[in-house]
Amino acid sequence: MRYLLFALLLCSCGRYDDFALPKPQGPALDLRWKLTATPVMERGTSLDVLNPSVVRWRDQYINLYSLFDGKSWHTALATSKDGLSWQDSGTVLNAGNDYIAANGGALALGEELLYAYQAGPKGKTVIHLARSRDGRNWTQEPILPLGPNMSWDEISIGDPYLLKASGELYLFYLGEDRARRQRLGVARSKDGKQWTKHRGHLLELGGAGDFDENGLGEPAVFEANGQWVMIYTGRDRKEKRAMGYAVSKDGRHWEKLKEPVLRGDQPWNSAVVCDATVLVENGKARIWFGGGDLPKPDERLNGQIGYAELLRRD
Repeated sequence: MRYLLFALLLCSCGRYDDFALPKPQGPALDLRWKLTATPVMERGTSLDVLNPSVVRWRDQYINLYSLFDGKSWHTALATSKDGLSWQDSGTVLNAGNDYIAANGGALALGEELLYAYQAGPKGKTVIHLARSRDGRNWTQEPILPLGPNMSWDEISIGDPYLLKASGELYLFYLGEDRARRQRLGVARSKDGKQWTKHRGHLLELGGAGDFDENGLGEPAVFEANGQWVMIYTGRDRKEKRAMGYAVSKDGRHWEKLKEPVLRGDQPWNSAVVCDATVLVENGKARIWFGGGDLPKPDERLNGQIGYAELLRRD
């Protein structure tokens, strides 16, 4: 009986391994931001629209973004020909009685869209994966459970970001421990169904006074300059948010770059810049992000969606 209980405990904790990402390539980019002054998606009647996830699919851009209605976060769909002017198509994943079915990362794989997203009650979320062939009708299932007792991601996980490299899927995500520390990790899969977590978290919180001393979140990972580049959100002690960079040769050992850090420079994003999603096209990185003018930890930020670029290095 003792051995059976031990085996069940191991199964409940999920799979773990010490793996690395493939060798990165990518264009030579200058890691300096070029931002548009105004949002490319306004919040309209929603309290917040944030967490864009943009992919190029079937000769158009698909944006699976998050909207907050005052009670819950849902995922909505918008389409565009240029990535700047968006046509909204309404909610495609509804949180129902839960707090959230949103904050996701999309990936286009041939005729299929994958969308990993955060789901569940507030403070106790896990990660689900949805699949669609039209962007509007989705099938979904839970794929990434909480970590075991005393682990870095035992309380809640979320903010998934999907990418494919050398035939495998990688999912970067936020994990929260019992001390409410929010840090970042990665999992991988061959089929999107069975996932293996890396054993430990990838980035540590910043020091006192740093822009990311109070929490890390919303990783967006891409290849550039012969490295893996991560744009991530940092929260300071006053709940203001900005985005910084980390770089890696193998996807598991990361170095934070002190500068540049992207902060809001307009009234609409003066308190919050967060939630990056990245497409590398035509030698530049196109970035959509969330912004707000109220420094709060989760919602009611007056959140809207902006656009930035990282240009080719001269």
